[in-house]
Amino acid sequence: MARIGVFGGTGYAGGALVAEAVRRDHEATSVSRTLPDQRVDGARYVQGSLLDAGARAAVLAASDVVVVTVAPRGDMAGSVRDGIAALAAEAEQAGVRLGVVGGAGSLHVAEGGPLLYDTAEFPAEYRPESVEMAGALDDLRATGGLDWFYVSPPAGFGAYAPGEALGSYRVGGDVLLTDADGGSFISGADFARALVDEIEQPTHLRARFTVGY
Repeated sequence: MARIGVFGGTGYAGGALVAEAVRRDHEATSVSRTLPDQRVDGARYVQGSLLDAGARAAVLAASDVVVVTVAPRGDMAGSVRDGIAALAAEAEQAGVRLGVVGGAGSLHVAEGGPLLYDTAEFPAEYRPESVEMAGALDDLRATGGLDWFYVSPPAGFGAYAPGEALGSYRVGGDVLLTDADGGSFISGADFARALVDEIEQPTHLRARFTVGY
């Protein structure tokens, strides 16, 4: 059993991760700025922010792995990269593995091709948060001894398209995964399955990967 702390544990990706972790008998702690009305039975919920040093210290002290699923939008825009950088330095000192859920925007559309957020089809309003999370990935790659992984979801991932759990997924590297019809998608449940699989059996050490159908 792993002790898993999840910053942003009440959001779409974070909530799915908490539910999957509990389902697989891990000890899951959701950390969010506001506490939810609906909770996963068996999970622990605490109020706190990625930007608060005290909250980060408390989560690190109680976790084997900490995963950040906070998006840099709204009043968090421009702050998430710095929060991840601070957490990364603290996690390295504490000997805690760090996972980060980024966006699809920093994936290449094809081998040797442009980044998704640099294409004409990418929505302009989402580009700033994609650029910020790409910067967070660069920061992780520049760390020394930190044990980290970074996961980019497919382009069509979110609460607007929850889908159904298939119980399987494909794994890629820095290139966007698409299906035979050109779609790029995974359900929240199967994305969380991939995250917990990585926590249980670390495969991507100091690396970014992506998953999809």
